[in-house]
Amino acid sequence: MILFAHGARDPRWAQPFQRLQKMTQESLPGTTVALAFLEFMQPSLPELVASLVKEGCQQVTLVPIFLGQGGHVLRDLPVLVDELRVSHPALEVKLVSAAGEDDSVLSAIRDYCLKAL
Repeated sequence: MILFAHGARDPRWAQPFQRLQKMTQESLPGTTVALAFLEFMQPSLPELVASLVKEGCQQVTLVPIFLGQGGHVLRDLPVLVDELRVSHPALEVKLVSAAGEDDSVLSAIRDYCLKAL
């Protein structure tokens, strides 16, 4: 599983995503859970996938950790996925919708907002 986030110049920005990766990895001990970034941070998605394939990975589930299906998810990510499929034709790539499009994620954020009152 690859958690895919935007990236930022400030390394502190990655901390919640790194915690999410660790929490998800702990919940899936038999599965590799990795974190890749679109820009500014490493590893990039192509770098990470190349490394996983070199280690023998045959399938990945790509989970965009974005709140919505904005430009990066709608335009940039499909191009990256197409390039991955060309570069690694034996790799099965499953792409799911942005995390923020899921009702359970929105409910968790709503609950967080309600606790603020």
